[in-house]
Amino acid sequence: MEAYLYEPLDDSKVKCHLCSHRCVIKDGRRGLCSVRENQAGTLQTLVYGKLIARHVDPIEKKPLFHFMPGTLSYSIATVGCNLRCRFCQNADIAQMPTDHNGRIMGKAVTAQQVVDDAVKSGCRSIAYTYTEPTVFFEFAYDTAQLAHQRGIRNVFVTNGYMTPEAIDMIKPYLDAANVDLKAFADDFYKDLCGARLGPVQDTLRRMKAAGIFVEVTTLIVTGLNDDPAELQQLAEFIAHDLGTDTPWHISRFHPTYKLTDRPATPLKTLTRACDIGRQAGLKYVYTGNVPGDEGENTFCPGCGQRVIERWGFQVGAIRIEDGCCAHCGHKIDGVWN
Repeated sequence: MEAYLYEPLDDSKVKCHLCSHRCVIKDGRRGLCSVRENQAGTLQTLVYGKLIARHVDPIEKKPLFHFMPGTLSYSIATVGCNLRCRFCQNADIAQMPTDHNGRIMGKAVTAQQVVDDAVKSGCRSIAYTYTEPTVFFEFAYDTAQLAHQRGIRNVFVTNGYMTPEAIDMIKPYLDAANVDLKAFADDFYKDLCGARLGPVQDTLRRMKAAGIFVEVTTLIVTGLNDDPAELQQLAEFIAHDLGTDTPWHISRFHPTYKLTDRPATPLKTLTRACDIGRQAGLKYVYTGNVPGDEGENTFCPGCGQRVIERWGFQVGAIRIEDGCCAHCGHKIDGVWN
């Protein structure tokens, strides 16, 4: 299928405007994502409808804690990614084309089938997740349009490395996003992800301004992005540029893929990061990959009472009435059922 968001150049080259790499691709070559190919001057997506993963998940798994808690999300992905994170949690599918000579696998599925299955499964949303939704943007866009017609919400779980053009195109149909803000140092992005920090910051600002509900996740890797001063800068960016009502998920790293020489993140590091987030004024700070930790629960910023109980991806009592704390009436920011 012909790709969206590109321009033809001289000598049968094309320039892709989907992600912030803005690859210039020669005839017969692919972009950095390895799933968009220039075929005689026409950019083609090689993964349209080729789903490598399709599951019914709790929305909390995305993680989205303030967006329709306790509901199910129909979750889909193709292979491919536009980043090269050495700590990739889903490298077997996200990095498949890059690590296996351009290999693309997946079951052919139509956008209509995805939406129909979501409805049958009792899902309130469709999540474009597991890999980077930007690289299967065409299928995500077509599916999202159909989903909205059926009253199904759409969610991106993304590295945030998309262009303003892509955000502007999807924003009428994108209801929420969890965006990885992997660090607050450009060197980290360059050395460990093959990217830059600035475009991710721009994406977060643009999504927030567009009315897309945003939550942020940071995977804390020991010795690489756990410096308290850097975490303070990151938390202050969220508070100042996105708002103190923006949930921040601080996630525990486990050795994986090409970054196996680092230990799992100490729990005290997560606790310190949470304290930094709260000191920056963030109302909702969470710990991830630590099931049973008190940091999974939502507390009212007004009275301090627990208003949402969680254990891993399971939700217990929800004490929110009309968007407010059932104990004291203080507003709890989010999109509620």
